[in-house]
Amino acid sequence: MQDHTSRSHVQELMRDREDQILQRWVEISTQPLRGRISDIDARKELQEIYRAFLRSFSDTDGASELHGLLSDLSRTRARQGFTPRETAVTVFGLKEAVYESVEAHGGEEALRGFVWLSRSIDDLGLLTFETYAAAREKIITDQAEELLELSTPVVKLWEGIVGVPLIGTLDSARTQVVMEKLLQTLVDTGSEYAVIDITGVPAVDTEVAQHLLKTVMAARLMGANCVISGIRPQIAHTIVTLGIEFGDIVTKASLADALAYVLRQSGVQITSKVKSRIAVRTEEA
Repeated sequence: MQDHTSRSHVQELMRDREDQILQRWVEISTQPLRGRISDIDARKELQEIYRAFLRSFSDTDGASELHGLLSDLSRTRARQGFTPRETAVTVFGLKEAVYESVEAHGGEEALRGFVWLSRSIDDLGLLTFETYAAAREKIITDQAEELLELSTPVVKLWEGIVGVPLIGTLDSARTQVVMEKLLQTLVDTGSEYAVIDITGVPAVDTEVAQHLLKTVMAARLMGANCVISGIRPQIAHTIVTLGIEFGDIVTKASLADALAYVLRQSGVQITSKVKSRIAVRTEEA
């Protein structure tokens, strides 16, 4: 009974002095942000949260709305580059603003009720921290996927020939992206040949070789022939040492060798008319 009475006092004080408390909350929360958010924008955000907070005292839907607004605030701040501490300080600033009003205008009951209010605001601060961490993790995951897409381009080298220049470490996740993009490009372009160039792959071990073999096998199921190029002496030595078998898969030392090979397989003749020029023509059927 005592707790209920105390809570009612501090809740009533928050309703009666909304403008005063809200103004102080805006001042307290924007000060550490050093002008990175305007007072007008901050007031608009915090006013909506403040009123949802008041509704949450007597309405469970208000509590859900309050959690939703705080989660949105935390996610927005994460995308804007604010730290989790700065976001949490914004929420904890409400305690200081309410306490000043309790101290100046509330009685002993309101002060007891403030203890309950303080715990509630602490829980809301932790909620924004957890939401912030989840939002940052999502942003990092999205950026990693975008980088993965950018680092595995599939380009058209010639009519009916596509190339996959690989640079960097080739792991399971990246191989999956390579395979999906290569197969989709083969479908989109109707190409019969693919050159997978590993010149930029620093090392080839058994796992990387298995990834390459799976990609080649998948392309074969689509009716396309693959050539692996960029087999440098060090990589060739490693492959032999590890006993990796590429079977009947064609391998070439350089991308140029691989391109020349698939051009010949496509029926394109390459002839040199002068020392510095190369002419190509397609054989007639």
